Formats: sequence, structure tokens, C-alpha cells
Amino acid sequence: MNVFDCIFNRRSIRKFEKKDVDDKLIGLILYAGTHAPSAGNVQEWRFVIIKDMEQKEKIAKAAWDQDFIKTAPVVIVVCADMEKISLKYGERGEKLYFAQDIGACVQNMLLAAYALDLGTCYVGAFDDKKISDILQLPNYIRPVAIIPIGYPAEKPDMPKRIPIENITYFNYYGKKYEIEYKPLLEYIKMAFKEIEEKVKLSLKYKKIKL
Repeated sequence: MNVFDCIFNRRSIRKFEKKDVDDKLIGLILYAGTHAPSAGNVQEWRFVIIKDMEQKEKIAKAAWDQDFIKTAPVVIVVCADMEKISLKYGERGEKLYFAQDIGACVQNMLLAAYALDLGTCYVGAFDDKKISDILQLPNYIRPVAIIPIGYPAEKPDMPKRIPIENITYFNYYGKKYEIEYKPLLEYIKMAFKEIEEKVKLSLKYKKIKL
């Protein structure tokens, strides 16, 4: 599965199969998250993995009663070490960089999960204080995102996207700039399809070992 498949086909999943997720897959997802860029390579992300049903129920309640969270086999709360980012970047680190870094980390995790045939949902609506209390977080660790993970039991349609030409400008804001991206996307899809077919053929004749 190529990166464009993951980006274009990933969906927010809120219905999960009653099937456990192997710890090795969770490890891969976390590993992908830690390969995101971060300001000054501070890597302030911290992870709390939750499988206990009682804990998941508390998390769902603190996330404004988003009950689907507790139905996922695994929930990961992605946090930021605010002390670490503020020591290097001060107020700007506390107000901006941590959010940028954790956002990049979470996106890596979502794409990695999709590549592993797992469903996720990026949950950002919750009571910070309650989540911190539930997870017994130190005062310098801030919860930023909740990621329920499991095998999807639904196939949501692609939500409508704003056309790129409506939100892209050239040299300065306000000057429209139209990008011919659709032909390029078709070319990319064709190229990856050819590569995948060659790999499958090579594997068939044992010319490539993975």
C-alpha cells in the first residue's frame, strides 16, 4: 500500500469489530508516530496505551460522552511534555510548537494504522483536566489527542473536500493560483499499480525476497 492510498482512503472510524489488536501492530503505529518532525527535534510526544474497559469508559465520558471510544480494543492518548518544549522555545513552544509536533505525530499514526488495515479516529474534544486525572499525568504532561484503534466495522464515504483552487494563492494571499493536480494523481496511481504488479510477479518467481 503506497502513501497516497493511505492519505486519500483513510477515514475516521467510529465502529469497531470485537477483535483484539496485536501489540506488535500497536508498536509499529507508535514507531511511526515517533518519526514525525518536531521543533528542534525535541520529540515531546508521550503515549498512554489503554486497554482496560473501566479506563476506556472514563476516557469516553471525559471526551464529552463520545461512547464509541470505549468500543475500540485499544485507545492511545497522545500527550505533550510541555516542560521539555517550553525549556527550548518558551512561550512559542507552549502555544504553538507542541500542537504542530503532536499533530504531525498523530497523522503518522493514523496513516500507519490504515496501512495495517486498522481503523482510527482523531479525537480532540475532551476535558483536559479530567483526562489528566484519569491517567494520573504529571502537571507538565498535557493530553492532546485520543486515538481509538481497532479493526473497522464500517466504511464511511469520503467527506466533501474544498477544491484546492479555492484555497490556494500565488506569491501573496488573495491572488488565485490554479493547480493541475488531478492528472498528476492519476499518473501516480498508475505508476504505483505498475510497481505493485512487478513486485507481485517477482515474488511469484522468487526473484525478490522481502
